[in-house]
Amino acid sequence: MLLHKKNAIALLITIVFVMLISVGLGIGLKYINTSSQTLKDENFIFQSVTLVDDFLNILKKSPDLLEVKDSASLAIFLSQAGLIPFESNDYSIVISITSARDKINPLVFKDKQRFEALRAFLLNYGVNADYSDMLYDLISGIKPDGTYRSDIFNENPYLFRNYIASQEHLEKLNEIYIKRYHDNSLQKINMKELFMFSSDTNTSIDLNYATPITLELLLACDALRAQDLNSMGLGGYSSDTPILLSDDENRSLSYFNVNYYQGLLAVKIEISKGVNKALIKFEYNIKLKKGYNFDWQV
Repeated sequence: MLLHKKNAIALLITIVFVMLISVGLGIGLKYINTSSQTLKDENFIFQSVTLVDDFLNILKKSPDLLEVKDSASLAIFLSQAGLIPFESNDYSIVISITSARDKINPLVFKDKQRFEALRAFLLNYGVNADYSDMLYDLISGIKPDGTYRSDIFNENPYLFRNYIASQEHLEKLNEIYIKRYHDNSLQKINMKELFMFSSDTNTSIDLNYATPITLELLLACDALRAQDLNSMGLGGYSSDTPILLSDDENRSLSYFNVNYYQGLLAVKIEISKGVNKALIKFEYNIKLKKGYNFDWQV
């Protein structure tokens, strides 16, 4: 009975949250539309910034969002507020919210055991071991003595090499590898479902939301097993009901920093008006009421 009551309360919270977003952003867009009738389409960027700012204020001022404190309440919140599409004043907006810790930060592969896990995973897909070395060089920083694992910087001396900064940064690595080795094995791997990008060396993975391909790497298991474990998560795992693994899978998992709950959201806002489109991505810390790692594509 108590569990049902908690779920009902959490469900109510997400409904109120969605209403706040729809009404709050609608009012903001109406204001923008009224005050900018004479502005040209170039001001779409400014309008998008204003909308995101309004959305952040809604997040920060919503006491209900602070009720999300564990894997169960986060699961309910994401199931109800994970996708919010609406239209207002000629704007079409889609807000999607997921866990921000469902993928792996490539920066973790500076650790030797994790790097070997990555190499084994890639080799299983037929990817040449040199790709692992090239990726390692892109996260290992500048080496004055030039002791890199690969020669990737010989022809690409200006490549950023402190961490993988974005999907575009990773795609540049993939382009270099494919061009050099004429190897299309990378296409078998959904990199967008495997990697997230951050300069934070302490990022961990929420096992409740880890994507199937992420679990495949973490556990050194096959795709079918990873898919099964993923479908049983989504809030179902906790310290009381942990993920059930074989000895080998537990050994593989022990190399990585994982947990069953993190109050970190990955927010994606797609905005369109006429021919203008914008895509804004950022992470949001529920407890700290803070957004960060903003990525704007307008």
